[in-house]
Amino acid sequence: MKMEFQGKKVLIIGTGISGIAAAKLLDGISDVVLYDADGALDAMEIRGRLPEGFRGRIVLGALCEELVSSVDYAVLSPGVPTDLADIDRLRDAGVKIIGEIELAYQFGKGRIVAITGTNGKTTTTALTGQIMKTYYESVFVVGNIGVPYTDMVGKMREDSVTVAEMSSFQLETVRDFTPQVSAVTNITPDHLNRHHTMENYIAAKLRIAKNQTKEDTCILNYEDAVLQKAGEELGCKVVWFSSARRLENGFCLLGDKIVCMEDGRENVICDIHELNIIGRHNYENVMVAVAAAMALFVPLENIRRALKEFVAVEHRIEYVAEKNGVKYYNDSKGTNPDASIQAVRAMTTGTLLIGGGYDKGSSYDEWIDSFEGKVRYLVLMGQTRDKIAEAARRKGFTDIVMAGDMEEAVAFCAAHARPGEAVLLSPCCASWGMFRNYEERGRIFKELVHAL
Repeated sequence: MKMEFQGKKVLIIGTGISGIAAAKLLDGISDVVLYDADGALDAMEIRGRLPEGFRGRIVLGALCEELVSSVDYAVLSPGVPTDLADIDRLRDAGVKIIGEIELAYQFGKGRIVAITGTNGKTTTTALTGQIMKTYYESVFVVGNIGVPYTDMVGKMREDSVTVAEMSSFQLETVRDFTPQVSAVTNITPDHLNRHHTMENYIAAKLRIAKNQTKEDTCILNYEDAVLQKAGEELGCKVVWFSSARRLENGFCLLGDKIVCMEDGRENVICDIHELNIIGRHNYENVMVAVAAAMALFVPLENIRRALKEFVAVEHRIEYVAEKNGVKYYNDSKGTNPDASIQAVRAMTTGTLLIGGGYDKGSSYDEWIDSFEGKVRYLVLMGQTRDKIAEAARRKGFTDIVMAGDMEEAVAFCAAHARPGEAVLLSPCCASWGMFRNYEERGRIFKELVHAL
């Protein structure tokens, strides 16, 4: 597919890790213009992140008409909304608009497992990658998990397996992208500040399977009404999973066992007590990873070995330390209500919960309902703290503490938690405004805990 971009003028929008990776991939193939609307950025600093001898241009600030009218393709970084006025200008000028994921797909080799969902996709992607590495020689774990897809395509072979975590932002701009195996863990309200409506958000997520054929597999959550309906309309093989019921075919949780059902026959995959991750949502993540691995013919003995060795992904109900008889958990990746609900449910003791952050337009009622007498204090910080506090009081929860920053929040918890209890950071909100990203938020939390 390289020929499609040979000699073409390509505008890469966004100078973060995805934009830089896309620019490196196309350098020497296309006439590259790396662009960012933020005119305050330092062009020399950006060039310093590119290979020496990079032949493309760097343009910052306003998108001039000359550029709009002269480019053939625009490659959007995931953080760039597709409905910006500048994107509309490019679209009206006949520019072909794709995302970094689509670009990588055009250059990549081998088979692809693509995983999305509102929650669980990072853990599922990491686990799937670990399982694949027990059997296949060439495995890449890329995408929203932190490694740009375009960074890896040059190393791929025909026998490679790529496991890609895909956000709704990345899926908005896919065109030809076709994984051999796709999975949607669940769909609950999120990113409505970007997608505007739930319908748009659902449509973006389901694009993961839009090009799949009957030769391909899509793994779906049977307990998600949206996905049940979608599964009936897909043109590929659908594999269901459920943690709430026994399925005739698919993967389910029976007592303490994760099983694969074939025409009503049980094949035990593992006992949940053999796993190093906790919570029903994580057992669902295991089902997805196992289903994906089996779809690519990984032997069951390899799968079982990988399951027993896998530990929690950083920032996702990650055990940090025990201090003075209190266990601390980092769930900084809990950036929406559904994710934070799962984290609260995974706690088995009285809990002091740290939440709040950037407002993505979510409702917090269901999150507060999930406390069910387990949460003893709700410690709030960030832009949403007043909004969450109001919702909590409306629900009858009044043990609320306002903190100015993470240091103050951790200090309060350390002073008031009782031996045998847990302190959980699960913000239910994005990190922006207080932190550069959820990773920084989680790292600061962990540093403060270790310093206690």
